[in-house]
Amino acid sequence: MSNNDQQSYLANDKMVDMAFITSFTGLTDKWFYKLIKDGEFPKPIKLGRSSRWMQSEVEAWVQNRISQSRQ
Repeated sequence: MSNNDQQSYLANDKMVDMAFITSFTGLTDKWFYKLIKDGEFPKPIKLGRSSRWMQSEVEAWVQNRISQSRQ
């Protein structure tokens, strides 16, 4: 991916916090922190004391879980 493509991709992808993730999925933050610890959910991007995730990674994880459950 070229630098311009990457910049365009990032401009269209939002950084989301745990409140967004729990609202989006209906699961608790404790559950997600366990999944992160177990390597089953994307690691956060640390911004000082804050943690953020790329929305596309969260959505891809959800889509993957849906696909796995329907096999």
